[in-house]
Amino acid sequence: MSFDPYKDCPLSSSLSRTARLGLTAALAVLLSACTTTTTSTSTSAPDSMSAGPTATAGYPSGHIHGMSVDPGTNRILLATHDGLFNVTQSPAQQVGPSIDLMGFTSTGDGTLYASGHPGPGTELPNPVGLITSTDDGRTWKPVSRQGETDFHSLAATNDGLIGHEGQILTSPDGHHWTVTTDEVPAYNLAAASSGTVLATTEQGLYRSEDNGTTWETVPDAPLMIFTTFAGNTAIGVTPDGTIHTSVDAGLTWAQRGSIQGEPAAIAAAHTNDDTHRIWVATAEGIEVSSDNGATFTPLAAP
Repeated sequence: MSFDPYKDCPLSSSLSRTARLGLTAALAVLLSACTTTTTSTSTSAPDSMSAGPTATAGYPSGHIHGMSVDPGTNRILLATHDGLFNVTQSPAQQVGPSIDLMGFTSTGDGTLYASGHPGPGTELPNPVGLITSTDDGRTWKPVSRQGETDFHSLAATNDGLIGHEGQILTSPDGHHWTVTTDEVPAYNLAAASSGTVLATTEQGLYRSEDNGTTWETVPDAPLMIFTTFAGNTAIGVTPDGTIHTSVDAGLTWAQRGSIQGEPAAIAAAHTNDDTHRIWVATAEGIEVSSDNGATFTPLAAP
């Protein structure tokens, strides 16, 4: 059995049975919320959406779809089935309107991009298409493909955006999109600002060096479910929580340490001493490493 997060969640697989079942089981858990969506309250998109934050008891309970970390302030935002949450503070606090943020990514200047489905009281079409926020998620503005596209994964480079909705699409500006010719059954996308993009799939890792236009497989890469970049260093995590790093942007990989829970999202950044700090979100909390993924500890509440 396989899964396609964009339709009935099926992805074809050519992996060995043991490896395929490991990733398939993880995808089944992570995609359990994909069939539960809300309906739109409007057929047209307003200029922006806003809502006041509401406090929640502890950690967000909604399914986690993505994470953004500001390394300067250590602010951590989680994109979930119930909206965006700031988990830097305790208890976590919802930021902005209720939107099922399926695809989610951020750029170097802090701009957020997302896709998904509107929640109760949110006047956006279903699906919301590509939306953006320049105020840390407090308000969102429609960009393109409203009522048309539900990107389940997004990534950004200096030259534009890459999204997946059953096929890879690329855009230089978020408004005009091109469908790529390569068939990449992506589950998760991650990109370096330089234009290298990684796609995790049930078949293994795919890699692009031209902002997602063309793709090649990485035959010897570990079977990972999420990847991220810190500069041109790639970091990935397998379904069982094992961390791998790549100093050549995803071509070769070295195994590091592991986390305790099941991974739901990953982020990374360079530190002043040229090591990498890595954050991994699970259903129970955030685990963080300050030694290139060798060891992890639960993020302490402020």
